[in-house]
Amino acid sequence: MMAAVHDGSGTLIQSRYRLNELIGRGGMGEVWLALDESLGRRVAVKCLKPLSPAADAGFTRVLQERFRREARVAASLQHRGVTVVHDFGEHDGVLFLVMELLDGRNLLQVLDDARRQPLPVPDLMDIAEQVASALAYTHAQGIVHRDLKPANIIRLSDGAVKICDFGIARLGHDIGFTSRLTGTGIAMGTPHYMSPEQIGASEVDQRSDLYSFGCVLYELAIGRPPFDMDDAWAVLVAHRDTVPEPLCAGRPDLPRELERLILDLLAKDPDDRPQNAADVGGRLKAMRGAPERPVVPLPGWARGLASDSGARATRAFHAAAPPRHALTGAWSTRTPSGTVAPAPEQLATLAARHTEGIDLERLGRWQEAYDLHTAVAAERDRALGTEHPDTLTSRHEAASCLARLGRTEDAMRLYDYVAGVRQRVLGPDHPDTLAARHEAAYALGRLGLHLEAHQGYSAVLAARERTLGAEHPDTLRCRHNLAFNLGRLGRLDEAHALAVELAAVRAAVLGPDHAETLVTRYEVGYVLGQLGHWAEALEVYGDVAAAHERTQGAGHPDTLAARYEMGICLGRLGRSTEALELYRDLVAARTRTAGPSDAETLRARHALGVNLGRLGRWDQALAEAEHVAGVRQRALGADHPDTLVSKREVAVGLGWLGRWETALNVYREVADARTRVLGPAHPDTLTSRNDEAHCLEQLGRSAEALALYRRVAAQQGGPQRL
Repeated sequence: MMAAVHDGSGTLIQSRYRLNELIGRGGMGEVWLALDESLGRRVAVKCLKPLSPAADAGFTRVLQERFRREARVAASLQHRGVTVVHDFGEHDGVLFLVMELLDGRNLLQVLDDARRQPLPVPDLMDIAEQVASALAYTHAQGIVHRDLKPANIIRLSDGAVKICDFGIARLGHDIGFTSRLTGTGIAMGTPHYMSPEQIGASEVDQRSDLYSFGCVLYELAIGRPPFDMDDAWAVLVAHRDTVPEPLCAGRPDLPRELERLILDLLAKDPDDRPQNAADVGGRLKAMRGAPERPVVPLPGWARGLASDSGARATRAFHAAAPPRHALTGAWSTRTPSGTVAPAPEQLATLAARHTEGIDLERLGRWQEAYDLHTAVAAERDRALGTEHPDTLTSRHEAASCLARLGRTEDAMRLYDYVAGVRQRVLGPDHPDTLAARHEAAYALGRLGLHLEAHQGYSAVLAARERTLGAEHPDTLRCRHNLAFNLGRLGRLDEAHALAVELAAVRAAVLGPDHAETLVTRYEVGYVLGQLGHWAEALEVYGDVAAAHERTQGAGHPDTLAARYEMGICLGRLGRSTEALELYRDLVAARTRTAGPSDAETLRARHALGVNLGRLGRWDQALAEAEHVAGVRQRALGADHPDTLVSKREVAVGLGWLGRWETALNVYREVADARTRVLGPAHPDTLTSRNDEAHCLEQLGRSAEALALYRRVAAQQGGPQRL
């Protein structure tokens, strides 16, 4: 279906996404397992079915624009219950979406794997709450899914649930993939989850999604949809006219309140259904405390916590689940008579393996540690239960390993999952809950989602100040990360004030040379630099470097990092001779401790070359830039941001030496690479195009230069150069 470049190792689209394996096919098109070669991550690429060659050209253009608009909507959604859309576009006439690759099964597959046996009540309630939360978020954004069904809901291996194809279902409706009517008036596609108003072509709002949600829950509860007939027209008529059968006749263990909710969702008139997903979520939460089942004793480790703040986050999952305490869920159903508690020897073995995983982390063997923690988590889940603190501790450590392996999105999802379960089990203010929420916020910041990270840090900080006090080390760590994140949000004055205040508190509590005090002082220096206060920043970095040297030695990485920043300040202050000498020493020190090809060694060499150029020593500056660019290209790839920075420095040197034709080729190479990786309107791309135009001017090609300047100005939205 996809016309693309072939080189023997998989189809390549947009010179970036290599399609390796077909993993799904449906009415809307195909889904491929792919590699994003620019970022080195695995993704899923959905290639939408092309229109017939006979389709009207005007309609095709409208459709393509609608696709882009709907795809932007999908990409804007940021909720743990919604599949992330990374990119979208068109290639050789085929529209495509690039989505996160999920490790899990959709609910249709889950039911088929279980031979259509209904889901256990704990699983059903868990899925219902997560889907309700995702729908509440998306409906609040004014977005209706329109095609909610088991195949569009994915349960990950860690238990998290995600809805996919938001925004694309409407596109499918427009094309005719999901609800096109034939000459006989029968809706094509899968009619088992369509609301009466969809069938009748009435106005559709968020309550249509709630009807479809009711159909999904009905099927999960008894193993078949509410109207399970082979004839499509009969199914549609039943949605319109027939009251669904009660569920409890075939499912006596189903809580009455849950059956009532599902049947309310299936009301024919939208006004008779719950009016929003938040209401549905509220009813699900209220069920946790419904005293319909006999109380089961808590596990020994949980006694004394039932009246804790976590009690308001109960979950009545199972026919034998306790009615009013936070510590329900899978693990608490293992205690009734007839079940066998895990042997002490088994628990001791798991504890020893957990410690082994921690030791692997200390050695930096993150993949091995991740594999071990994941295996221990699975065994603890079976032995102790999904919500047992030891199980969650293993999952927390696995998330830490994912973060160290650069799998930040995966780490964020797992931290978010652990935080959610701990909040239900232990309460929102428990230290373990807050630890997971803190790490989730940190991961959001690493992903560039600084506003979301700020919200996370603020909530954790308030809870820690309330429960631990303003000067507790955990509270201070959260304040440090909040200050750091404020700087990344551009709120530099606030970041500076908070960092200065925190540095003083840490100095008083921990001592002026304590590592955490120095980390905060380092942040003070960084924000001062961002504010343009280079002399003050130099003084702060100098003090930090001296303190690290006293406590850790002249060659310690923290000492060298502070000295690197001192060089930046010296260069900004016009003291390039001093900066040059500092970087010569720094390159030698980094080479001794880490080797000539280490990333930090190369950063120091790059800065050395920049200062050689500032001093007019362009032959030497060019040689340094070419060396660093070559090593970075071999180690990181031709399109890596660090490689491109070095290549641009090569072009700068060539220009100063009057070699404008060669400089033009290098600038153009950098601009083309940034266009591929960052997009044509990214500020770095536009800077490179301006560099290219400047070269054209120097070569006397004024008309080409003027056209390029105008193109850049148009993309920047600024005045055109005349």
